[in-house]
Formats: sequence, structure tokens, C-alpha cells
Amino acid sequence: MPRLRFYKIPQNDIVVFYDEIDLAPGRFRMKTGGGAAGNNGIRSISAWLDTDGYRRARLGTGHPGQAELVHGHVLSDFAKSEREGVDKMLDAITKSAALLVRGDDEKFQGEVMRLAPAEKAGGRKKPGDTDA
Repeated sequence: MPRLRFYKIPQNDIVVFYDEIDLAPGRFRMKTGGGAAGNNGIRSISAWLDTDGYRRARLGTGHPGQAELVHGHVLSDFAKSEREGVDKMLDAITKSAALLVRGDDEKFQGEVMRLAPAEKAGGRKKPGDTDA
């Protein structure tokens, strides 16, 4: 992160996109500041940056339901059934990027969720779950 200082990049111009198990799959939230909530990537970034100085784009992956399953859950690929939703969200993020660049995080979040709506609750299915 020394390049940030060299190029004098303001921390509020930095947006970190990351997976968030505390959000249902397909949900999307913007925020500035806060703790790492167990996310090692955010913990590492926050060691270099002021935790309240950079913006965060949180992409919901859902919680596996049991703490001991979290590590495997966050490191696993999405199931084929989840890919369409992930692709829709990424497309919505791309289409809405101008709002993000302008710093209008609230409108950006709203537009992403309008273009790629997702359920408010639930989570990624655990191995062995069925739709029955």
C-alpha cells in the first residue's frame, strides 16, 4: 500500500469488493468503515489503511450454517445453480459503475440490487440439501 501514499490516492477513493457470509447469496451492500468480521482479506487491508477510510462493496455468499464449515464454504466455488445469480450481480455492478466512481454509494447499491434482485434471507445450500 505504499503506492497509495506515493500517488496520493485518497483512501475514500478505494473500493474493496469482497465476499460476505453475513449477507444472503446475491445480496449486495456498500459501506464505509467497520471491522473485519472475520474476513482475513479485510483484516489484511485494514492493517495498511485506516479502517474507516476506504469503501467496501460486500457481495453476499451466505453462511454455511455451522462455524466449522465457514473456511471450506468461503474457499469453495459457487455451485452451478448459483452461477447465474453471481453473473447477474457482476453484470449489474459493471452497468452501475459510473455511480460508484462518482462516490454515490447509496445509488450504486440501489441500482445493483434493482438490476440483480436477490432474496433477503437464506443462504447457500449445504451439501445434501434438497429443494423438497
